[in-house]
Amino acid sequence: MTRTSSGEEPQCAGPSIRAAEEPAGGERGTQPPASRGAHAPSREGLLPARGPDGRQVGVGPSGTGPFRPDIVADRTPPSVWSRDFALFFVARALARLGDTMLPVALAAGLLQYGYGVGAVGLAMAASAASFAGLVIFGGVIADRFSTRKLMIGADLVRLVTQSVAAALFFTDHVVLWQICVIGAVNGVAGAVFQPGVASTVPRLATDVQGANGAIRIAESGAQLGGPALAGLLVAFASAGGVFVAHAATFGLSALCLLLLRLPPAAPGSRTHGATFRADLAEGWREFRSRTWLWAVIVIWCVYMIAVWGPTVPLVATEVVQQHGPRAYGLINSALGAGTVVGGLVALRLRPRRMLRAGSFALFAFACFPASVGAGLGVGAICAGAVTAGAGMSVWGVMWATSVQTQVAPDVLNRIHAYDVAGSLAMMPVGQALAGPAAAALGADRVLLIGGVMSLVVAAALLSVPAIRELVRVDGPVPRIGAGAALAAPARKDGRRAG
Repeated sequence: MTRTSSGEEPQCAGPSIRAAEEPAGGERGTQPPASRGAHAPSREGLLPARGPDGRQVGVGPSGTGPFRPDIVADRTPPSVWSRDFALFFVARALARLGDTMLPVALAAGLLQYGYGVGAVGLAMAASAASFAGLVIFGGVIADRFSTRKLMIGADLVRLVTQSVAAALFFTDHVVLWQICVIGAVNGVAGAVFQPGVASTVPRLATDVQGANGAIRIAESGAQLGGPALAGLLVAFASAGGVFVAHAATFGLSALCLLLLRLPPAAPGSRTHGATFRADLAEGWREFRSRTWLWAVIVIWCVYMIAVWGPTVPLVATEVVQQHGPRAYGLINSALGAGTVVGGLVALRLRPRRMLRAGSFALFAFACFPASVGAGLGVGAICAGAVTAGAGMSVWGVMWATSVQTQVAPDVLNRIHAYDVAGSLAMMPVGQALAGPAAAALGADRVLLIGGVMSLVVAAALLSVPAIRELVRVDGPVPRIGAGAALAAPARKDGRRAG
């Protein structure tokens, strides 16, 4: 499993609008959607401009939604549910189903062939390393080309690679370096796919937080059944059967995305003429200008090394060795049940300071590694997993919504890519160090340390004023350009506000 700071896989900590170019079965029309949200866009530290009639500039005649002066609108996305959002919803659920089955297959399959904890960690790290190293470039590509086409292509690549992995396990030709190469290719495909995930949500739904909550519940429901299904496949078939199922989820996800029709984007939101390097630099400037954003990522690097990185392979191997693959599937399903609960809570919870609420919820994750490290029974570990999943899910929704509603759409893919890359940069380090750390200290002690560090990370998030005081924005952020000049005037130091 791979998690970003949104808690998205990982859900760790952690999703542009482009010109329409696909008239059928793709991005529709030539006009952008109407602005989304119930309030005019605002930035921290800015007062909304008002016209002669006293109404806020940017608020439409009805007073019920913001007006984007740089965009002519012809379609308002549904609040949450529509045919297209349902397709995206199913695609994400299917992809998550396969992803939650993979750790069970890797742990059980590699252990069956005589490999140990270190090998499982390296296999997981291979995918995470290539993903984290290339996702920034994937964000730039996504801001220049059709995200839908990129996501479909990435799904098809992973359909092929997981089919190859299944063949290796079925024919008993499993070699660690081959599994690592397959993982690395999957990581590259994921780096192309992931930036478009987050930027698609605000294009399909007005209620961004509600959409994120719904997707979180779908992914959590998949996590609830995925590990248990993988455990059954391993027990009654083989690890190869899990890889076949994983490949099938990518094929079905690609089909859903093929049928998806994205609403059109703001004119000029896709980069034309600018160099790849210039786009990369602009994304970096936008990223580092937001203290709350880069501070979360810095703190999350510690989380990846000390908590999530070692937790995934160590929990997998410890539980499989002590309780069997079925127990590991059950525990992961409990984690999924917790994330369903957290997603439902996030649908109802509308805090003014979203990251503060999410940080408090994140304290709960300590229960998961600590329960395994303490040597508790399967029932107690499941209870810890439910608690941890709920906390992580609430954090993930709050974080993803904050990024999507605080960042201008024409740089959102790049900002999200920096978010994901920063969130995951240290995860391969944590996974690769899991084996040596367990050999030196004992796996149980490493997991207990991970539980303590999870509490430290949540406290660190709350200690940063820019994080805990960030005020929610319910309306969209205008793109950088003509409209952004109204919503985000330059500060005295010459940097864009926000």
